[in-house]
Amino acid sequence: MALLCVLGAYFLLPVAWMVVASTKSTADLRSTPGFLFADFALMNNLADLFRYDDGRFGRWLLNSAIYSGLGGLGATLLAVMAGYALAKYRFPFREGIFRIILAGVLVPGTVLALPLFLLLSSMGLIDTYAGVLLPALVTPFGVYLGRIYAADAVPDELLEAARIDGAGELRTFTTISLRLLAPATATIFLFQFVAIWNNFLLPLIVLSNQDLYPVTLGLFSWQAQGRVNPDIIRLVVAGSFVSTLPLVVMFLFSQRFLRAGLAAGAVK
Repeated sequence: MALLCVLGAYFLLPVAWMVVASTKSTADLRSTPGFLFADFALMNNLADLFRYDDGRFGRWLLNSAIYSGLGGLGATLLAVMAGYALAKYRFPFREGIFRIILAGVLVPGTVLALPLFLLLSSMGLIDTYAGVLLPALVTPFGVYLGRIYAADAVPDELLEAARIDGAGELRTFTTISLRLLAPATATIFLFQFVAIWNNFLLPLIVLSNQDLYPVTLGLFSWQAQGRVNPDIIRLVVAGSFVSTLPLVVMFLFSQRFLRAGLAAGAVK
């Protein structure tokens, strides 16, 4: 318990600093201790944040929501369908395909950066929403999680009963299996949503138009300007605070689905 408390404090310290720093003015940010509050300037910082550069931060938030929402939904659907097929159907090379997918989990994203850029460039998808969305639809870990969960949560007897009653494979999946896979579906979506929201490397190599930036890349571009205009740093800190709120909401919303998965998978 003591070790967990120490680790929890270690991970929460940067978050605490960010929350406190987002309430400070530029002068207080430089002159006061990082973990102590000063004059409360959060509202002023937020107002300046959404006004600066013609309100571009709001556009970046919208872009991140589009990338994470659409990419998370698409990746979740494909991962659950693939995992379900690998768990419940028998076909040639099934285990070989699954091992290839597992190998994809071990490949670092930096290794794929240059090939991915060349591929997207040949398809004319550089500086487009599709250039960020299409790679986000692939989640090998989601397929792995979907297969492991489907193998236990969807009884073969239930599928056989549905087939005997005349239900097709698509109807069986959408009306029966998908409901049983709800906790896994929510978990995969949450993981992928967070991964896309925090993604920095892919937008960096694909996008040059600032109107298409996600919030991570946008704040990075502002931080680079902080060497010339130190006042921007308080906007970067405030923007970092705002950009974490959707992730907190996602975790809180998904809790009931995650808890439901703890007792799922038994055949009655």
